[in-house]
Amino acid sequence: MQNRFLYFPNDDRPTAAMLASEKMAFWRPAGQDYRGLISTGNAHAPSGTIVLFHGNGGTAFDRGFYLEPLGNLGFRVILAEYPLYGGRPGKVGEKSFVADGLETFRLAHEDYGEPVYLLGESLGCGVAAAVARQTSVPIAGIILITPWDTLASVAKSLFPFLPVKLVLTDRYDSIENLRNFPRKIAVVGAQYDEILPIRHAHQLYESLPEGRKRMWVIQNAGHNDWPFHADASLWKEITDFVKNENR
Repeated sequence: MQNRFLYFPNDDRPTAAMLASEKMAFWRPAGQDYRGLISTGNAHAPSGTIVLFHGNGGTAFDRGFYLEPLGNLGFRVILAEYPLYGGRPGKVGEKSFVADGLETFRLAHEDYGEPVYLLGESLGCGVAAAVARQTSVPIAGIILITPWDTLASVAKSLFPFLPVKLVLTDRYDSIENLRNFPRKIAVVGAQYDEILPIRHAHQLYESLPEGRKRMWVIQNAGHNDWPFHADASLWKEITDFVKNENR
């Protein structure tokens, strides 16, 4: 039951022609598998590398809209792909996604060195938070877009009459996973988020360590249309915050 409302795997593997049209390439291909997609247009990345974990619908290929604004700010962006999404083998679930994410983040650091940042979107925020807690790789900073506090909190609000603790096998407890994170965390909520009401983002933000956090609310935006409301100046403000540790 949990998986039916939480995961929507899409096994459409992008073709070479699709990738070329969007100036992307498979990142870390291995036979029929790969770990994600990367822009072919920003080989030089003075600001560092961002490993991005997307939401539960669509695939990494559908997140090409991140490449231009972040590339223009000097970042190399790896659009991480989940097991069973985008034609990859594997299975869905927190254990599978986090294990895969840990390896993706380690390989990104191995390939490009520091600084390496985490960016999560929706479900990807839960993955990014769990990776942050478990990895031994230095994380320069975290950006969380339309996040939740805990999966149990979201499930309880959606299904108030169900015993959610008995239904859920995954936790995605971002409050606990980020409790001791030592670097900066940017939280970005959508004012009219109809999928993950913004109170979940606020509750996560309030739980984070003081002095290393900042929150933005994208006005008039919903869960899926917020990219249309995020301009270049907002991206610069967010990335400047996580980049400048002493600010």
